[in-house]
Amino acid sequence: MNAKGGIKVGNKHYKVRFVEYDDQSQGGRVQQLYTRLILQDKSQFLFSPYSSGLVATAAVISEQYGKIMLIGGGAEGKTYELGNKYLFQCITPADQYLSGAIAELKEHNPHAKVAFVYSDDPFSKAVVAAAREQAKQAGFTEVLDESYPPSTTDFTAIINKIISSGADTFLGGGHYSDGATLARQLHDQKAGMKWVSILVAPDSEKFKTLGAAANGITVPSQWEPQVKYKPQFGPSIAEFTSEYTLKYKDLPDYHAASGYQVGLLLQHAIEQARSIEPDKVAAALNKIDATTFFGRTKFATDPGHHGLQIAHQMVLAQWQMKGGKLVKEMVWPDAARTASVVYPLP
Repeated sequence: MNAKGGIKVGNKHYKVRFVEYDDQSQGGRVQQLYTRLILQDKSQFLFSPYSSGLVATAAVISEQYGKIMLIGGGAEGKTYELGNKYLFQCITPADQYLSGAIAELKEHNPHAKVAFVYSDDPFSKAVVAAAREQAKQAGFTEVLDESYPPSTTDFTAIINKIISSGADTFLGGGHYSDGATLARQLHDQKAGMKWVSILVAPDSEKFKTLGAAANGITVPSQWEPQVKYKPQFGPSIAEFTSEYTLKYKDLPDYHAASGYQVGLLLQHAIEQARSIEPDKVAAALNKIDATTFFGRTKFATDPGHHGLQIAHQMVLAQWQMKGGKLVKEMVWPDAARTASVVYPLP
């Protein structure tokens, strides 16, 4: 935008100055840094940190100072039940993360025996709490419920429990390092799963370096380059993917796409408001019901859920072996499908 003269606000153009700090995934630093962003750096608008726990921490500061904060990396819905006025969640909430996996699995195994194994963090627990109820409604049997510390690096004992439980389905995980390790150790210990859905980790292109351990693994995703949305404003999917790949020498994952999305939505709201006053921009965000390259966006505006994302839909991806190479295919929903699901796991 700066190369084009900045964001157009009425008859003015505003150049964007972007300030960022490393919060080191520490809640205390998040509060210090967001206070610094507002008081010392004079930030007029905020983007969230990454992870539900840190978003909740940052929201205390952003709401205290009446600053709009767009969330591209915090899916837990509880944050939007506290009467906050200036938070806007730009990704699908956690309670829908595994909905597609459960819907697709039911088509292939309506009597699945499920082991829920997940990181002991707010996001992962929120995902599994919803998935547990959805799995019950689907007719599945829960045979194991096990959480683990996010720092866990050896899942041998937990995988032994999974095998002993008689599970044929694995749902859970947390973030990249634990999710990748789980996939590798499930494979190495021959856990015998027919279906594995792991949060976050399999979405990364580097997940395919696991080789055979990655084959057949499914992952709920906020976005993939293969989706077919027709944007009403902003770049096309092809334009975003091409520009990102040119700059970073890698395909964008949904974290990159959601990062771009928060900036795109803020720009659009400022242009629609014809102002940079927080209340006017917030009013413009409240009115958004539009499709971008990232998909549809609409925010809840009732006081009990203000800012909760209510329109964006997840997709389900699966790593499949094609011509001797691992390829990530879309397998749910039908509108995004690029290949039939592989079931059971190879």
